[in-house]
Amino acid sequence: MKFIAIILFVLIISFSCKKSSSSAVDDTSITYTGTGSVTKGLATTTTSNLYSCTGGRVTAVGTINSSDGKSWIVPAENNFATGVKLPDLYNECNGKSPASIAQVDTASVPITVIDADGEIITGYIYGDNYFELYVNGKLVGVDAVPFTPFNASFVKFRAKRPIKYAIKLVDWEENLGIGTELNGGNANHPGDGGFAAKFSDGTVTNSSWKAQTFYIAPLSNPNCVTETGTSRISSGCALPSSAANAYALHWALPTNWYASDYDGSTWPTAVAYSSATVGPKVAYSNFAPQFGNAQFIWSSNLILDNLVLIRYTGN
Repeated sequence: MKFIAIILFVLIISFSCKKSSSSAVDDTSITYTGTGSVTKGLATTTTSNLYSCTGGRVTAVGTINSSDGKSWIVPAENNFATGVKLPDLYNECNGKSPASIAQVDTASVPITVIDADGEIITGYIYGDNYFELYVNGKLVGVDAVPFTPFNASFVKFRAKRPIKYAIKLVDWEENLGIGTELNGGNANHPGDGGFAAKFSDGTVTNSSWKAQTFYIAPLSNPNCVTETGTSRISSGCALPSSAANAYALHWALPTNWYASDYDGSTWPTAVAYSSATVGPKVAYSNFAPQFGNAQFIWSSNLILDNLVLIRYTGN
């Protein structure tokens, strides 16, 4: 009996080793055939916390190298440290938590001059998580809270029509390089995005905007992303089993993507999502009347697309 037990033990160990070896071979045999750059696993943290607020998540930034020898900033290269922070509509970090627009002093909000001979435009903005707003090729300002708690902004600028909006959207991440965060006990939960805005020139966010994704994660296999024309579709992608086995795809941003004369007409159309799908917080819901018919938009995947550029030309 002892001899039989030893034989069984050896067979079990042998089978386990073969299974482990097979998994390793399968994991490293992936040959990517798309246009993006592939990274795997976690990034190296370069900024431990870009912004601190009681109750907020750690807002780190990192770098990661792709298999083609390129280096990428994750979750995104940003202007938070140097950019003008947009005025608060709702921001718990600054002690501003009004229940309605009646409690907000919008009259005292300064005017950012883009075009001296333009008209004054106001706007209500809510981003999950971070955004940078460009108007007619110039940076108006950046989201005052890059991650959490959720906030909303009120902007006022002078610009000439037709106003050309270009906005960088970032779904921030706790696990740098793989697009995930702690949620409901899951340390590798893929976060989601969402962006809504309404401006006094008549511009509202909806599916008439253009949206392109430049960072998709987490992926169990980068080849799950299909490319047709300029579309980068990840709807058929499965989530990885662990952080170590998580892949990501990256594309370089056009150097002048925010310029007033940049042609983004070939980008995919933005996708509109319901409020129930995005799940906005009180920073948005307290001002639902002001956002009016503005819809939440993003690229084609609200969960896996972590860095998205959107553009629109107003009236």
